[in-house]
Amino acid sequence: MTVFHCSACGTAMTPELTELTAVPDVSDDERDRDRETRRAPSTVPLGHYAIDPEPWGAPYVVQDDQGSPKPAQSRGFLVCGEEGFVTSAGTRQTVLVHPDDAASLRPLPDWARSRGCCGPSGDKGLNRSCPCGAPVATLAADCYGPCELHLDPVRTYAFSW
Repeated sequence: MTVFHCSACGTAMTPELTELTAVPDVSDDERDRDRETRRAPSTVPLGHYAIDPEPWGAPYVVQDDQGSPKPAQSRGFLVCGEEGFVTSAGTRQTVLVHPDDAASLRPLPDWARSRGCCGPSGDKGLNRSCPCGAPVATLAADCYGPCELHLDPVRTYAFSW
């Protein structure tokens, strides 16, 4: 079992979680069809976590092939900047958890980096903080992308037993 803590203050941010061997696949077919939230189900089930080996979120770099762009990050969507389609050059090894497994995390003041249609898109960088105020995670929970919470591997740490 593993509990994730804030590196700034040591506060436990999650309950005991069990590691998954890989990041689960997500399907666009599983979106909330009653249109209440229009969100996909969480990438990671409650009570579990997975380590995402791929880059996630900001910063972004321009993709080489603008004619056949790829999603900006795994399980993500196309992102177009001023110079064209971009790909993530963000942090690798983020810890994916179900958003409800880190219920004490809060949006940054003034909802900084939390823009989106039906929820935060997660493409602007850290947008959730520990109760102590330290930015520690990125929530992606908009209607057109995945629903997942990425704990920053430097701003958080794991305690396992």
